[in-house]
Amino acid sequence: MMEADPPSRQLPLNLPLPEAMGRQDFFVSPANATAVAMVDDWRDWPEGKLAIIAPPGAGKTHLASIWAAEAGAVVLHAADLAETSPFALAAWGRIVIEDAGEVAGQLAGETALLHLYNVLGEDGGRLLLTASEEPARWPLLLPDLASRLATLPVARLSRPDDELLTAVLTKQFADRQIAVQPQVVDWLVTRMDRSMAFARRLVAALDRAALAEGRAVTRPLAQGVLASLTPVDR
Repeated sequence: MMEADPPSRQLPLNLPLPEAMGRQDFFVSPANATAVAMVDDWRDWPEGKLAIIAPPGAGKTHLASIWAAEAGAVVLHAADLAETSPFALAAWGRIVIEDAGEVAGQLAGETALLHLYNVLGEDGGRLLLTASEEPARWPLLLPDLASRLATLPVARLSRPDDELLTAVLTKQFADRQIAVQPQVVDWLVTRMDRSMAFARRLVAALDRAALAEGRAVTRPLAQGVLASLTPVDR
């Protein structure tokens, strides 16, 4: 008769949890409070437009998703602009263009964004762009688009501070029903890559390691897992 594996050697299932993108999952701290307030004031954006500028992993997609849900906006990636009628898109009235800086140097994409910008302005629509650099630094081909984007109001997100990373890690552990001592979280915060994406990846890796080794998430376990991960979303 074959013996069952002991409970301490459970096989870890690498099944990612769905990423929570609601307002209740977005933690406000000094690193993002001003940007959140600007996005929330969307009914009074100058000319109905705003850009969220942030380094990768700082939460701009999450913040844009919150606005899209609350404003009833359609979300489109910049790479798809060239294949989409800007006039049909503008009919939605409220639009998010993710990674908008990627249109730079692509004539079709720039032209579509310029038309969308103009039509939404005429119709009183709302346009939210996300990018890692402010529009004034994009190497645009169209002078008309460059001049319009140069005056675009910008909401800047900084990389997560200690307060924000602590909240994100604590929430991620709680969602996975993992009990972790606060001092372990504090230790991780001062040593991890400072991005939301890395925080999610780190907790998932710790979850797998704890299951595989049949032990709690302690500092020695955290140290080993953290050393095995490379920074992401640079």
